[in-house]
Amino acid sequence: MDIFLKVMLLIFSVGLIAVVLLQKGKSAGLSGAISGGAEHLFGKTKARGMELVLQRVTVGLAAGFFIMSILAAVFID
Repeated sequence: MDIFLKVMLLIFSVGLIAVVLLQKGKSAGLSGAISGGAEHLFGKTKARGMELVLQRVTVGLAAGFFIMSILAAVFID
């Protein structure tokens, strides 16, 4: 059980890193904040296609990572 939890935690962490790096940056820096970049904060632009898939996979992997981290902390001595 100990090795299984460690391997699953490793898979979730590498997968989460890969999916986050595949996503496109949504920040326009300081100029975007001044000239209307706040639209991204309030959700006026919707994710479509591959962006939506990457967003959902990121949420799933992040949830799995947190769950595996808690399980590993509880069950690994």
